[in-house]
Amino acid sequence: MAQLQLQMNENLFVRDPQETVLGRKIVESGIRMIDTLGFEKFTFRKLAEEIDSTEASIYRYFENKHRMLVYLIAWYWNWMEYRIDFGTQNINNPVEKLKIALKLVAEQKSKDPFFPDIDEAALYRIVINESDKTYLTRQVDEDNKEGLFRGFKSLCKKIADIVKEINPNYTYPHALISTVLQAAHQQIFFAMHLPSLTELSQMKENRFDKNNEFLEILVFNAIGVTEASA
Repeated sequence: MAQLQLQMNENLFVRDPQETVLGRKIVESGIRMIDTLGFEKFTFRKLAEEIDSTEASIYRYFENKHRMLVYLIAWYWNWMEYRIDFGTQNINNPVEKLKIALKLVAEQKSKDPFFPDIDEAALYRIVINESDKTYLTRQVDEDNKEGLFRGFKSLCKKIADIVKEINPNYTYPHALISTVLQAAHQQIFFAMHLPSLTELSQMKENRFDKNNEFLEILVFNAIGVTEASA
């Protein structure tokens, strides 16, 4: 099976980790360690020991661990956009396209064979637990000027454009979809850690399906599409 590579903003890294064996190893092991340890306890020193390399070699790819986290989350958003493009490429009905996009956003993630160096299931858990840390920082405006959040913005625009296809008169497509993209992960986080904040905590067997159902209700009600027409 062919291996694909996503186009990443060059400001996310010092050297593109996708281009070398060491770089891919840094990303692969970094995902596993952040998923296991949590971002706060993850360090480049621990990563260097894990991959039998040096901290200096890791700094040749990422200027610090926060920038590495931003890279990983950006990769996830780019991957989600790729999956939505692939999943809707032969779909003309915008309602069906929106349903597919929401399902892909809400579903539990598994390994994608087209990207063998990335554990998407582990990366999904990182997005749920750590993604807010990429922009809730004092340097968010500077990071934004460098285009570090371009992947999230692009995905938001793509789905918002589908909303506008369905209802051109809806006033808040970007506000709605940016909220939905965050809610998709926050509801799972709440279900796991703050269960009184969501009914999904009571739905362990079909939690992700119910998350998708919740997002569909939220979006289609907001844009004025009835259940029958949806």
